[in-house]
Amino acid sequence: MRDRPVAIVTGASRGIGRSVALELGSLGYDLVVNRVQEQQPDVLEEAGALGAHCEFAPGNVAEAEVRRRIVEIARATFGRCDLLVNNAGAAPMKRLDLLEATEESFDRVLGINLKGPYFLTQLVANWMIEQRKQDPRRPMRIINIGSISAYTSSPSRGEYCISKAGIAMMTKLYADRLAEYEIGVFEISPGIIETDMTSAVKEKYDKLIAEGLTPIKRWGKPGDVAKAVGAIAEGRLDFSTGSVINVDGGFHLKRL
Repeated sequence: MRDRPVAIVTGASRGIGRSVALELGSLGYDLVVNRVQEQQPDVLEEAGALGAHCEFAPGNVAEAEVRRRIVEIARATFGRCDLLVNNAGAAPMKRLDLLEATEESFDRVLGINLKGPYFLTQLVANWMIEQRKQDPRRPMRIINIGSISAYTSSPSRGEYCISKAGIAMMTKLYADRLAEYEIGVFEISPGIIETDMTSAVKEKYDKLIAEGLTPIKRWGKPGDVAKAVGAIAEGRLDFSTGSVINVDGGFHLKRL
């Protein structure tokens, strides 16, 4: 086995996840990449061209068996995990007013966006604790991709907002619990990022951004989020466990 750090990245086929995987590949990480579809994503070849050994772990992280398989693939292939990036996420299939939203949509979004990361982190954290006993000095970290929706009301996609608010608390809980093992846990909170998920509302946000919704008047790019992941992966924020890194063009600022 190669003596390189290993990262698990969920939802890594496109958008933010793809950019994160490529950023980590460029920083010397080998990768286990996850996505729902069975076909292998192009990101494997792209990261491989950067020198990364990549393995594919298909499936929906909302399912317990998929989460176990992701960890088993990392164990069997690399024998280690230095970084987990919980990026997989889903928006409602249909935006519905809060007074009309369905339990089916709620269960689906919360399963992918919160239950999946919560219990995948549990699996990986316990494995990281095992690794810590064997190697007291090797850095290990967990990054959760949150959202400004954790604190910004969008009544037409309430289930998404609730799932991201849960991620914010999950980050705090795991940062507290894992601090004794020197396993850093961080939340990255993207703002309006140009991805497939936001393509359906591009015209709306083009207008809002132009009118000053964000102090930096442009869409965020997946690479902006990936750079923040890279800073954590390089150990630049190891004394800042539990922190939220806002990647939102200044949206979080309160302005008069």
